[in-house]
Amino acid sequence: MIQLFCDAIIFDLDGVLVDSTACIERHWRRWAIKRGLDIDEILRVSHGMRTVDTVRMFAPDIDFVSEAAELEEREAADTDGVVAIDGAVALASSLPRGTWAVATSGTKSMATGRILHTGLPEPAVLVTADDVREGKPDPEVFLMAAQRLGVMPRRCIVIEDAPAGIAAGRAAGMHVIAVATTHAPEQLKEADVIARRLPEIRVEVADSTAGKLLVEVTA
Repeated sequence: MIQLFCDAIIFDLDGVLVDSTACIERHWRRWAIKRGLDIDEILRVSHGMRTVDTVRMFAPDIDFVSEAAELEEREAADTDGVVAIDGAVALASSLPRGTWAVATSGTKSMATGRILHTGLPEPAVLVTADDVREGKPDPEVFLMAAQRLGVMPRRCIVIEDAPAGIAAGRAAGMHVIAVATTHAPEQLKEADVIARRLPEIRVEVADSTAGKLLVEVTA
């Protein structure tokens, strides 16, 4: 059992609180076929990144901004196969409001739709791709979440599932807990702690100068 103290937790959404893999991969597959691209290579790097950054990476010669917006619009309207990850609703619901945030590479419409669809509580702070200039692995999304929570970055813990998100959390100066939901543990080794699944992470309200929350991970 590993114990960490913090004042706030910043969750990634897809792959951490919501299982949207089937939906995401379905839309990337259609796009790859349309553009004649290697879907396996796209899926290898796209998890945790903004759609516009992935489209620009694989099709830099097209209007990647409008193409990404089209892709995001279709994906945001599709909830087929989108479900809450085991333990996510209970964990988020147990946290005092203002001690946690969601910071995602998805758009606001995509994130709010998935939160509503899966029955997750609405976070006090939600930072999306629409709010930032740079996507993960840039730390902007996590730094903005900490700022909106009113918590110093070093007093935050990030919970992530993808290498790009782990890199962003570390660059923000935060402790990072990885959950091996979309990637194998060996791909998540840059995290401070790796949990096999979300229920292995327990959070209690703490009365401690070390932090408001005690986070325990069975690793």
